[in-house]
Amino acid sequence: MVLAQLGGSISRAIQQMSNATIIDEKVLNECLNEITRALLQADVQFKLVREMQTNIKKIVNLDDLAAGHNKRRIIQQAIFNELCKMLDPGKPSFTPKKGKPSVIMFVGLQGSGKTTTCTKYAYYHQKKGWKPALVCADTFRAGAFDQLKQNATKAKIPFYGSYTESDPVRIAVEGVETFKKENCDLIIVDTSGRHKQEAALFEEMRQVSEATKPDLVIFVMDSSIGQAAFDQAQAFKQSVSVGAVIVTKMDGHAKGGGALSAVAATKSPVIFIGTGEHMDEFEVFDVKPFVSRLLGMGDWSGFMDKIHEVVPMDQQPELLQKLSEGNFTLRIMYEQFQNILKMGPIGQVFSMLPGFSSELMPKGREKESQAKIKRYMTMMDSMTNEELDSSNPKLMNDSRIMRIARGSGRQVREVMEMLEEYKRLAKIWSKMKGLKIPKKGEMSALSRNMNAQHMSKVLPQGMLKQIGGVGGLQNLMKQMGSTKDMMGMFGGGE
Repeated sequence: MVLAQLGGSISRAIQQMSNATIIDEKVLNECLNEITRALLQADVQFKLVREMQTNIKKIVNLDDLAAGHNKRRIIQQAIFNELCKMLDPGKPSFTPKKGKPSVIMFVGLQGSGKTTTCTKYAYYHQKKGWKPALVCADTFRAGAFDQLKQNATKAKIPFYGSYTESDPVRIAVEGVETFKKENCDLIIVDTSGRHKQEAALFEEMRQVSEATKPDLVIFVMDSSIGQAAFDQAQAFKQSVSVGAVIVTKMDGHAKGGGALSAVAATKSPVIFIGTGEHMDEFEVFDVKPFVSRLLGMGDWSGFMDKIHEVVPMDQQPELLQKLSEGNFTLRIMYEQFQNILKMGPIGQVFSMLPGFSSELMPKGREKESQAKIKRYMTMMDSMTNEELDSSNPKLMNDSRIMRIARGSGRQVREVMEMLEEYKRLAKIWSKMKGLKIPKKGEMSALSRNMNAQHMSKVLPQGMLKQIGGVGGLQNLMKQMGSTKDMMGMFGGGE
């Protein structure tokens, strides 16, 4: 996945520093040089990287630190804060309100996935109770209206456009007025793709903006754009008041550092990321959990939200109980395979757990992994209840494996491969043993009097050790902002 390689490189640099016996200037410089190299390779603009390095050195003054300080934690926290600062301009974007008509204008380069993103944005808000509508003001690209029409029809969202009218300003104004009369509270205007060299198209974009007076202008950026991101994003910001950024094609193998540069250029926050072609492959972007996952520190709130979102309410206590017991059977694997298809790729889910790097289970071959999951499920359909409910791998002898292969119409080596996958997941599952996860209703009471001492009792000992004991947990809680933020990590955000 985009930025997974970057996350892996930064995690390794921090790990190497943590393994050093004494943290001195040399060790700090080596760690920062490694991080700098990783960011530059990921196409982050040189100026931003240099600023980040200077800021970390200012914060981490090794000579001034008293003897008792945990230097590793202070350096890690400084890196975390600087990466957050790079992705967060510090001002929130405009938030539309239900019942009050808001006009959102989408701008961006050709081929950045703007039309698809318009529909995804509308679909996301439609599910949350908004009444969205789409206006196609792209008269420059042949087939733009057809594409929007097709997407909108599929998502059951009203749309407006014209095959004959060539003036985008007129279409935009008529569309916005039409949907205001129909009491739509989220009117999305899709404009022509352009780049900074096209003065005429930039003028047209300014005219559309002046005529429709949008509440928010969203800059849609392809994550694979590379070093050009900063200049292009800046050109858009100078023409129209860009208020937010959406980064698309985050499921590809591009370096994705341009996304960091675009935030710096537009001084606007990233609000969503597109993670695939399908309508629901669209995620809200939250800086702290994202950087946390990038550094291999996990994202508890994301993990818990995934469980609460995908697993039916009546199955949740049972699943959380199994998770805390650490007993992983083939039946649990079968049930989780059913959920994974809705939950997203297992790599993405496990990258939310502390200690797991997003490199561990690479993303990008969705269809292939989906087909493999279905193959595994077919094999498990040929198993007996005893086999499905046992957590003893020795039970699966040669004769049982041959019977399963015959029953499912697969080869013996494929059944062996499925059992190897089971062992690998069982090993990961066992890391969660001892995790005490409160129910959603209990979280608010718990959050009122939660401190590091309480939290240390909730976490499994292995994971607590990985964080750095109670002291490390206290630092992590400070780093995440507040107890309320920390509780958000544990699924307790109100």
